[in-house]
Amino acid sequence: MNAAATAHTHCLRCGRTLTSTKSQATGYGPKCAAKVRKAPIETTDYKAHQIASAQELIEDGAIILIRNNVFAAVSTDGTETHLVHPAACNCKAGLKGTRCYHQLAARMLLAA
Repeated sequence: MNAAATAHTHCLRCGRTLTSTKSQATGYGPKCAAKVRKAPIETTDYKAHQIASAQELIEDGAIILIRNNVFAAVSTDGTETHLVHPAACNCKAGLKGTRCYHQLAARMLLAA
């Protein structure tokens, strides 16, 4: 994903206006970014690559809350958008009943 291609004007977590170039690129203000990084979340059910992918998804601003606990997340290759709930996702893995990194990213954001 190319975070530089998307400039966010408001924080994806709290909705405040973003003024710095770095915040606009990531989609999070410095305080919200710190809260997301430090959010306590149980990751023992996830593999290391899923944790890294979830963190990248958040850092790229590629997962956005659209309504109560439902997120829109961009696929790894950027060609699809998935609907994600912390317990379900409509990606290939999620449709098979497997936990995916989209779900982990949603859980991380809700924990923050």
